[in-house]
Amino acid sequence: MPLASTRRTGLVDQVIDQLRDAVRRGEWALGERIPTEAELAATLGVGRNTVREAVRALAHGGLLEVRQGDGTYVRATSEVSGALRRLGESKLREALQVRRILEVEGARLAAAARTGADLDTLTRLLGERDALWSRGRVDDFARCDAEFHLAMVDAAHNSVLSELYRGLTELVTASVVTTSSADLHHAEPVDHRGIVAAIADGDADRAARHTTEFLDDLVARHLG
Repeated sequence: MPLASTRRTGLVDQVIDQLRDAVRRGEWALGERIPTEAELAATLGVGRNTVREAVRALAHGGLLEVRQGDGTYVRATSEVSGALRRLGESKLREALQVRRILEVEGARLAAAARTGADLDTLTRLLGERDALWSRGRVDDFARCDAEFHLAMVDAAHNSVLSELYRGLTELVTASVVTTSSADLHHAEPVDHRGIVAAIADGDADRAARHTTEFLDDLVARHLG
């Protein structure tokens, strides 16, 4: 357990921060039950009421889910993601529109800011996602595809943009699973080589155009 004893001021806020960081680091996986209230209180050196209040705040933010009589589970990896999950399928179009805004600008900025290491990562993930598709491993393909898009946004080297996009990661992965399952009859997945090539060439307009075309097509094919 990586949690540390807290100071005696602002205890609830400190516990909230530590629990949030543990979730973001993957200490507890999505869908996993976290330690009990008593266990957390003992580890953190605080009272159970403090833990209870912190958990209640994170549950309200969508990060955790309290199941009466069963325990507390990780519901999302960030409050942004938790809020998006609560939107439900009826809001998928709006979420994809936000994804489009962030990814198009991310691709544009990446063309100017990407490093050699960024290009290596994008090329590696592109090969992995295509290999997973060819083996029909839709869930693994979706996770790898989402990782590719996150790496593209990260290549922009804008920390605020990356943080906003990370809030969409779970929804992006879920949408990829849904759309990929419907598209398995195609021999090849959506080709992202044009995006990587444009970023490698430092062509911001071309990178943005390829990304726009891909996401517009995704919305048109699956949301009408």
